[in-house]
Amino acid sequence: MHSLPTLYTDVLIVGAGPVGLSTCIELAGRGIACVVIEQNNRVGLNPRAKTTNVRTREHLRRWGIADKLREASRLPANYPSDVIFTTRLNGPQLTKIENASNCSPEKNDLYSESAQWIPQYVLEEVMRAHAVTLPAAEIRFNTTFLSAVQHPDGVVTIVKNTLTGVETEVHSKFLVGADGSRSAVREVIGATMEGKRGIAGNYNVQFRAPGLAALIPHGPAIMYWCINSDVPSLIGPMEGLDLWYFIATRVEGPLEALDPKDLIRRATNLDFDMEILGTSPWVAHSLIADRYAEGRILLAGDACHLHPPFGGFGMNMGIADGVDLGWKLAAVLQGWGGSELPASYEQERRPVHLAVIEEAVANYSALGNHLSLPGLEAAGALGDATRREAGDVIFAAKLREFRTLGVVLGYRYEDSPIIVGDGSKPPPASTMIYRPSACPGGLAPHLWLEDGSSLYDHFGAGLSLLLTAETAADEVEPIIGVAATMKVPLKVVAPKDARLFPRYGARFALIRPDQHVAWRGDALPEGLHRLLGTITGRKNEDLSS
Repeated sequence: MHSLPTLYTDVLIVGAGPVGLSTCIELAGRGIACVVIEQNNRVGLNPRAKTTNVRTREHLRRWGIADKLREASRLPANYPSDVIFTTRLNGPQLTKIENASNCSPEKNDLYSESAQWIPQYVLEEVMRAHAVTLPAAEIRFNTTFLSAVQHPDGVVTIVKNTLTGVETEVHSKFLVGADGSRSAVREVIGATMEGKRGIAGNYNVQFRAPGLAALIPHGPAIMYWCINSDVPSLIGPMEGLDLWYFIATRVEGPLEALDPKDLIRRATNLDFDMEILGTSPWVAHSLIADRYAEGRILLAGDACHLHPPFGGFGMNMGIADGVDLGWKLAAVLQGWGGSELPASYEQERRPVHLAVIEEAVANYSALGNHLSLPGLEAAGALGDATRREAGDVIFAAKLREFRTLGVVLGYRYEDSPIIVGDGSKPPPASTMIYRPSACPGGLAPHLWLEDGSSLYDHFGAGLSLLLTAETAADEVEPIIGVAATMKVPLKVVAPKDARLFPRYGARFALIRPDQHVAWRGDALPEGLHRLLGTITGRKNEDLSS
């Protein structure tokens, strides 16, 4: 029997979608060797996600590619990110939500990057183009995962090139399953998805219609909701004003038997030339894995959580998984992170997933199927009154879906074993309202500094010690020395901006690589080894020597 070709790497990532790519960029950007395999070539126009939210774009900024994604958009620069609700596309307007998902490019102290309306496949192209420039990264398309066996010091995985049939044995320190809802890596660790399956059927269509925008009487928008009892649906531009998506929601009966052109014409009440580029029936689920890891094999993204795509959370949440997992595995492999870092991944991310799943399901319970009223399309005074009533109801019901900063920026890791709490209470949780707080576990409060730079731009790739007030050099020398002894990368950030102290509520704050506050205080504690040991997942190690 011939032995297989062998490949050695630090981390093997299964799946080259946004989740796998974010994990890869976090790792390879820190010099950690990683191989990403993908069973296909990721080419296609399936709309999937269309909102890159403010938090994801902050990660892109940190990676140096936020502007590249902005430049990749084919929509006009001043195109509004509004959501318009109508009866049909050419029917009466019921209500409108402006600046959905905070896509306005105007600077806001709450975040360093505004959201962007752009198809997932464009985001993937930008992320992939960046990943391949990193010397430590390798992406192999048309390569499928076959099996994996875990050992105390690593994982041996068999992969197969689907074009040549050649199998390769990959030896890695860690294996990350970012391989989607049908994850084969999930099966290896025996994790199961729990929750509600098959909530309802839906029908996606991608089509080309160059003249459609000019026929819409309501002006430009990123999303038009057609509220009626016939074909309740969503429609909007994907890339430029020629390529469009259409989603018929909660469809009853066999999805494969639907006629996409008929559905679109009934929903829009417009007759125009269109070219159907693809259809994709799908069923909404609300599921979460009973566990995310076993030893050196870990899951991320849809491999461990699924929910209806209303609110724009899914892809963005998966990218955040990759960020959390990436910096922690890098720290372990670089020698400054302990065994509790990978273990903290599920402890931190799972509560976030549960909260977001609940929010997405709530959004999915208020679709056009539920928001239409009898007589909504009637003529005359009664129809006008019904439409006014429907508009008020729709605005109240759907605002939370498009005002989500509380969800996007307000999640916290306060119960994490690698967060050092200070006994303070964070602001009350809210779906729509985000109140910045430096209470440990939350996202570091952002600020545009007086020189025009973002506070986040000054944080380092390791830990950052933020000085929010005038501090003598001898005050910070002890932690610099201890960090050097423990080989923990530490950057001292001293912006000298008077607004920072009241914003952070303390003179010092330790910021993690993912920009979450790990500790804060008015004086550095005496037990600096213990403090850094807890934050780096090494609190059970002897760090005093």
